[in-house]
Amino acid sequence: MGLNRIGRLAGLMAAGALILSACGGTAATKAPESAAPAASEAPAAGGGTIGVAFPNSDTFLSRVQDGIKAEAEAKGVTATITDAKDDTAAQLSQVENFISQKVDSIIVVPVDTSAAQPMADAAKKAGIPLVFVNRNPAIADVPYVGSDSLYAGTVEMQELAKLAGGKGDVLILEGQVSNEAAVLRTQGCNDVVAKNPGMKVTQTQAGDWDRAKGQSITENWIQSGALKAGDVICANNDEMALGAINALKAGKLLDTVFVGGVDATSEALAAMQAGDLEVTVFQDAKGQGKGGVDAAVDLMAGKTIANNLVDIPYVLVTPANIKDYLGAN
Repeated sequence: MGLNRIGRLAGLMAAGALILSACGGTAATKAPESAAPAASEAPAAGGGTIGVAFPNSDTFLSRVQDGIKAEAEAKGVTATITDAKDDTAAQLSQVENFISQKVDSIIVVPVDTSAAQPMADAAKKAGIPLVFVNRNPAIADVPYVGSDSLYAGTVEMQELAKLAGGKGDVLILEGQVSNEAAVLRTQGCNDVVAKNPGMKVTQTQAGDWDRAKGQSITENWIQSGALKAGDVICANNDEMALGAINALKAGKLLDTVFVGGVDATSEALAAMQAGDLEVTVFQDAKGQGKGGVDAAVDLMAGKTIANNLVDIPYVLVTPANIKDYLGAN
């Protein structure tokens, strides 16, 4: 981090200590290559089978998969994982294939939370328990294992507001708007900005969780003059935040713009250590994967999930506590 950036951060952090921030809450589709894309399998001793349908295998979700594989092996069950490549129809087909194979339970991380009902209906009709992980469609009587995205967006923006001294324009890089996580994290950001009179949201654009899209959007903001010194970028995830950082470096604005993300991926934490990323929010990827398998196994055994919810808490990560999360994701 350059000396000018250190001085800027120190001064603004001192000023930001006086700012009252908001309180948080509780907590393009591609054609499928085939009806049943290649699956990866976690070897197990044979205590049951779980079909696992993922939307994609990005940096964060690959860690969720790691958690599923490890816990499946520990519990003696076989987990077969498919990747829908962000295609809603492909994911439905994969779930239908699991049903025809008579798996004992199904875990789904939905491509589109607003289009998840048919998967839940098909599993229910077949009498196969289903669990949603990471992305919550909020379907009655279907358990969800994950985290409170409203809280994530809220604490991310609270910290950014403090760093910026409660002033400046806020530009939001939003995930896929079909996902409840994107909607709620964006809401959290907006809620905090509304309670800081010196701030306002001037841009909200969907980068679809993608680093390249986050970079392209930020480049356009710089070129159009929508983004300037002293502004804040509140990104719904670390991938888009890292893309924004690339654009800011090229535009020689990184030392004057505050950037936040969500997930606390290893690359994001490295960017924080380099002084490029101000804020992220730890989302326990492996914990979500483990919790999904545990819930699926419980349902296979005829048990119930209290309130149909397994909460895996988010935690704000800043340079002050980064050492506690290095290597976690």
